[in-house]
Amino acid sequence: MPPVILRVKEAPTGVPLEAESISPDLFADRSREEIEALPVALGNESHRLGDFFQVEGERSDQIEVDGSIPRVKWVGSGMTRGRVVIHGDVGMHAGSYMRGGEILIEGNAADFLGVEMEAGLIRVRGNAGHRAGAAYRGSKFGMRGGIILIEGDVGHEVGAYMRRGLVVIKGNAEDFLGARMAAGTICLFGRAGLRTGGGMQKGMIVCMHPVELLPTFAYDCIYAPIFLRILFKGLKRLGVQPTPQQANGLYRRYHGDLAEIGKGEILIPA
Repeated sequence: MPPVILRVKEAPTGVPLEAESISPDLFADRSREEIEALPVALGNESHRLGDFFQVEGERSDQIEVDGSIPRVKWVGSGMTRGRVVIHGDVGMHAGSYMRGGEILIEGNAADFLGVEMEAGLIRVRGNAGHRAGAAYRGSKFGMRGGIILIEGDVGHEVGAYMRRGLVVIKGNAEDFLGARMAAGTICLFGRAGLRTGGGMQKGMIVCMHPVELLPTFAYDCIYAPIFLRILFKGLKRLGVQPTPQQANGLYRRYHGDLAEIGKGEILIPA
């Protein structure tokens, strides 16, 4: 089935466009006219999707956005099926509450990417902002499942309050990576900022470069984790190619944060 293609007619400036209606769940059974009539919001004003996008195609759970939409928020929020491809940048909250399907962002993603998602796959060719895969302020848990793969760098508090799922970052991360994690796995191939794993209760953070750990993390041992070989084997199918040393080498294991229940793990190559 051919995809529905959205081409930007009038890019929002200043106030971002709220566009939760850009979702495979809503496009799958609608005609082109019905897709154009889907609601979007610009500030406190209600508009139609067709006011900002030229729509080509209909009745498909495959969506392609032709061009960057850095001022368009909530793309793919809550989606359960299908695929969204964005040929450029995307605004805040992309893939938030996602429960299935795939989002491919060929540019950069703004803050709150995949926040509180439960399933599915999000891939970002560029960088991502703050709190990807994390929780919204006041929520108890962040990401509960699925995979987020970011090929560039990320901002602060990525994976904060994670409950389950996998976040893979090929670039660098800023401060508070995996803060307050309850479970799940973060794999960082670049360098980490300050306070990595601060307040984490359970879960695992794998860092491929030395990390300045908090004093509330304790050294355990050096070992060759078998599960990392299995994880990396799966990641190869997603285009992540760890070196033989990363896949088969020795790692130092630390546990913490001892200011909490202390059952989290941070692994660093020996």
